[in-house]
Amino acid sequence: MLRILVETDHFLKIVPVVLDPETKDEHARAVADFFAHDLDFPAWCENFRKEIPRLYPAQVEFADDQRDFDAKLAHADAAIVESFSVTRDALAGAKRLAVVQKFGALLSNIDVYACEERHVAVLPLARTVNMAVAEHAFALMIALSKRIPELNGVLTAEHLAKRGTPFRSYDRRYIGASNYGRIPDLRTLHGATLGIVGFGEIGRDLARRAGPFGMSINYYQRTRLAPFEEMSFGARYMALNELMANSDYIVVQLPLTETTQGLIGREQMACVKPGAILVNVARAKLMDRAAVMEALDSGRLAGLGMDVGYEEPWAADDPLLKYVNENSNVILLPHTAIGHREKGLDDMRTMLLGLSRSIGKARR
Repeated sequence: MLRILVETDHFLKIVPVVLDPETKDEHARAVADFFAHDLDFPAWCENFRKEIPRLYPAQVEFADDQRDFDAKLAHADAAIVESFSVTRDALAGAKRLAVVQKFGALLSNIDVYACEERHVAVLPLARTVNMAVAEHAFALMIALSKRIPELNGVLTAEHLAKRGTPFRSYDRRYIGASNYGRIPDLRTLHGATLGIVGFGEIGRDLARRAGPFGMSINYYQRTRLAPFEEMSFGARYMALNELMANSDYIVVQLPLTETTQGLIGREQMACVKPGAILVNVARAKLMDRAAVMEALDSGRLAGLGMDVGYEEPWAADDPLLKYVNENSNVILLPHTAIGHREKGLDDMRTMLLGLSRSIGKARR
């Protein structure tokens, strides 16, 4: 039976349910429950297994950290990694290894040349869920720019009077009637500057979408891109505080680690360009909640969009909830950025089909 080593990740915990008949029932039930509101996952598995006879059944083993991964790689026919490194030294003992599957598109954590020397295939994956998250960030930016939550259903003269902007007709003999409610401070993304904090796979998907909107791009991450990469994205590198001061829209898209927790704090919020809109579709704890609230209260921050909470579900007494009302410049959503669960399974299907084909070639 094939042995597949998988980096421990919430979504990759689906892999053994699909491939390993020895997976515990409670594990399988938990994954099925995760998908239940969108699709019948057991039926999906049953149908999909027919497409991957070279891969199913397989023995799936998880690695919890880099040392664990390196030790177990020696016994694996295939490996699936997201952030763990695949090094020349680890490959030296991996005599059975035929394929390394990256759960993502960037291969910077894999020694591709060492894999090539050992005839180990390396497979990237352009994840549709990453694209969905980038799309969601733009949905929040647009909704806040156009004041959509606030203006939904504000249509009649009575509605306008209730919100404090009584209707007064334009002189139609000389001018049109667009924005008959005289709503101020409506924005467009075109001509604005997007600051991306974290230029990994989702950050890059954000940049790819910003160009067609006519936005210029600033970015910050720990390691600066090579000049040709910056040119390909039309992105300008800035230190974090500089980015905060020079961006009309700021999207936080970093992994949550000991070093990134609270990265957006009072110092950064003090640098924010007055009137900027802040969006977080990564992890809430990347931002100091009190600092963000102070920036909202002072008016320095014109809007906030979050698809993640400091607790999930949100605590009923979370102080950010006070900003959500009919005239709100704050949008708080219940972690829905990846959209329909089927998008995630599209990624899983693409990944495992590619792995199956590659294993088949290696075994000819």
